[in-house]
Amino acid sequence: MQDEEQQGQRPRAGLIQSLGPGLVTGAADDDPSGIATYTQAGAQFGTGMLWTTVLTLPLMASIQLVSARIGWVTGRGLAANLRERYPAPLVAAVVMLLVVANTINLGADLSAMASAAHLLAGGSTHLWLIGFALVSLGLQVFLPLSRYSPVLKGLTLSLLAYAAVLFAGGIDWGRVFADSLVPHLSAGRDYWMMIVAVLGTTISPYLFFWQASQEAEGHALRGEAGPHDMGTRDARAHLRRIRIDTWAGMLFSNVIAFCIMLTAALALHSHGIMQVDTTEQAAQALRPLVGEMAYLLFTAGLIGTGMLAVPVLAGSSAYAMAEALGWPAGLEKTTAQARGFYAVLIASVVVGVALNLNDVDPVQELLWAAVLNGIAAVPIMVVTMHMAASKALMGRFAIGRRLRLGGWLATALMGIASVAFLVSLVH
Repeated sequence: MQDEEQQGQRPRAGLIQSLGPGLVTGAADDDPSGIATYTQAGAQFGTGMLWTTVLTLPLMASIQLVSARIGWVTGRGLAANLRERYPAPLVAAVVMLLVVANTINLGADLSAMASAAHLLAGGSTHLWLIGFALVSLGLQVFLPLSRYSPVLKGLTLSLLAYAAVLFAGGIDWGRVFADSLVPHLSAGRDYWMMIVAVLGTTISPYLFFWQASQEAEGHALRGEAGPHDMGTRDARAHLRRIRIDTWAGMLFSNVIAFCIMLTAALALHSHGIMQVDTTEQAAQALRPLVGEMAYLLFTAGLIGTGMLAVPVLAGSSAYAMAEALGWPAGLEKTTAQARGFYAVLIASVVVGVALNLNDVDPVQELLWAAVLNGIAAVPIMVVTMHMAASKALMGRFAIGRRLRLGGWLATALMGIASVAFLVSLVH
């Protein structure tokens, strides 16, 4: 079904009822890795990186819509569809690439949460790290995601503190507007590393797998007829619900990213602070806006987004591995119903913790996790776009020209930035 044919119909559900996997995905996108990356981008390059948050919005929405549609139409996650259509070595390579990137990102996120808690309340960062990991695992294993995700989404609202920058005085809005629309390109290694990091933390592979699996699982839980058995009107209503949900999540994600980057540009870059090495420096970026509440808001935001992102990271790894091996999968299932799925989930968290039992501040780890995500995303996006355009797989729901253009543009941008960064390492 072509995207152009899906316009003009009034959605059956209201806006709030339409929000689900897309909103969770968007909120999880501004995880500790994202916060650290956007802060570093603003500190290092000022407002010169703001254009990335504007450019990536339609591109990330496109690839997330593609992923969500695959999950809804096929009733299976991306890895399950990969297993049925591609050679086993390719499937194994894609899944392992995802799992490795997710585990490193997850560990860095937990480490950042521990560092933020130590900043606020003191104590051992190692104990905070293990404590957050145990709490997160306990929630994932013993509660369905639908039960606790509303609480975690509420915590992420603390990130709205960064939106206070939009009402701050003394801002050269002409320059902000120009830098938001006109890219400032450079040949330097640091520049291309930051571009890949921003792209990688914004358009992250784990989000593709997560949203596809959540759409597939949600469709099954609702007991709805298969998309191919639906009438045109019902199918359009569902695709509209996915579109509203996804755009709402991606818009929230990128507006917050824009505000974080602008805040760092004003509070750090303009005062000669070009490098963010610690979580304390990142928290200081909020001080001019919210005063002494900066640490409290920063900590709440970092922990809130981390507690939402860790299940998404671990869950997407577990979905991918279980689906690739043909195991039962789903956060709504019990451990007895999906032993392999939960084993992968638990192992991801345990390994992530083990990788971060050190005394290194996690800010640079978070940045490199974003870079790894940016590089890993390219081959995953290629196979995802190939599946979404397949009539054999998607039937009348194969993506139309609009999503093909957006998805392939996103893939090309990620590929060009990754190659430019790797070339800069050599030269």
